[in-house]
Amino acid sequence: MTTKLTPRTALERHVARWINNRASEYDNGIEGVMNDLSNGCSSGIVGHLIYYKDTLAFYRKHRAEINALLAHMIDNGVLESPSDMSDWDASDPLAQDTHNQNLLAWFGFEETAHNLVNTADILAVIARQ
Repeated sequence: MTTKLTPRTALERHVARWINNRASEYDNGIEGVMNDLSNGCSSGIVGHLIYYKDTLAFYRKHRAEINALLAHMIDNGVLESPSDMSDWDASDPLAQDTHNQNLLAWFGFEETAHNLVNTADILAVIARQ
């Protein structure tokens, strides 16, 4: 059974397209993609989010949605602030420079992927098969 993700926003569409395209490369589909993505975008798994020029463009394009994800995590006590993120540059609290924008791009991609899969309950469907 092949399960596809159904996104609602521009960021979700971007991430879902990547997940759905990659799923065909794995015997276990989306589960395999998510297992590899669990190592983070910094591992290079997301080929179009390796170089600063690409991550910064991704962040700028999806800034509002990424900031909303970050605010949601702070509001729900998952993070106290962006500085709780691994490798955050505290000298750039407003993410004006490339390093923190890069981290936010990866954060936005990873969180969106997890949210899409959790919302669709994809892994529970796979586990029942």
